[in-house]
Amino acid sequence: MKYSRYLLSKIGWAFLTILFVILLNFFLFRILPGDPARRGLKDPRLTAQAVEAIQIRFGLDKPVINCIETVNPFSFGDCLVNPLQTQFFIYIGNLLQGELGISYHTNRPVIDMLGEGLWNTVLLIGAGQILSIIIGIFWGILIAWKSRTIFDHVSVITGLVAWSIPTYFLGIILLFWGTKQFGLPIGGKITSGVTFETATDQWLDIGRHMILPTLTYTILYIGQYLLFMRSTMLDVLSEDYILTAKAKGLSTFEILNKHALKNSLLPIVTIIALNLGFTVAGAIFIETVFSWPGLGQATIQAVGRRDYPMLQGAFMLLAVCVIFANLIAELLYSYLDPRIQTT
Repeated sequence: MKYSRYLLSKIGWAFLTILFVILLNFFLFRILPGDPARRGLKDPRLTAQAVEAIQIRFGLDKPVINCIETVNPFSFGDCLVNPLQTQFFIYIGNLLQGELGISYHTNRPVIDMLGEGLWNTVLLIGAGQILSIIIGIFWGILIAWKSRTIFDHVSVITGLVAWSIPTYFLGIILLFWGTKQFGLPIGGKITSGVTFETATDQWLDIGRHMILPTLTYTILYIGQYLLFMRSTMLDVLSEDYILTAKAKGLSTFEILNKHALKNSLLPIVTIIALNLGFTVAGAIFIETVFSWPGLGQATIQAVGRRDYPMLQGAFMLLAVCVIFANLIAELLYSYLDPRIQTT
């Protein structure tokens, strides 16, 4: 019963956080200057009818909320008979239908554009996260067991450097090194102007383009995982039940696998789940360096174009990813740690 209450409270807080993000997402981008109609007013080639058509197309002819025409600058206007015919309630209604508006720049649905970039981003960060998790955890276990050796000291320094190195700097170094030494593609997802005979050839080409950005992801996060795994493993290895297992003559593999690993993984599970949410936002830097057509690059382009519906959709998607990643981390931690279920 207590765990059910805990579960419902966490889901409830996640839901309330999403509601706050929805409100913030709406008003934040209404405060910023630069809707297409205002830009059109500065273009002498556009007539008043054309500007009005732009406003109607993007729903900018309606008040933000009832009796308030604009938030920036704040101004009152006529109150509508039907308050639901305002930008705010239309925005909420579109969200409930899975719509995020129309892009100012491409005149396409934002949900379609985000979907195209999201899958490319998931492909990239999925490969990088899997590699960094596997290598980082096993490396951390090994250096914890070989604590206070030269291998341990070198590994800790390597992990600190990998964790602290700037994303842009590492990406540019790997870009020059990989293209010059191994002839890897300089950017993009697939070689343009090439016709592939089979799907296998196409995926092999995509794999070549993924090597450098995936390696960047792996290096950036492997240091964090190995350092956290080393720290938690050292704490577990100092427990009395580990000393008892050693006294019983159990092998190193049995001690690590049956007694130390599960307890050491509890904090790592939380870190991994949180990183899965935040790495979507971190993709902006890597995708920019390697010209990877993902969500990060689309967000950077939208900033330069002041494409507010696109930015609004990207902000909403990234925020929801972080919230759900945090929720999953808390639920996984409570599932793996019985002490939380009884509190």
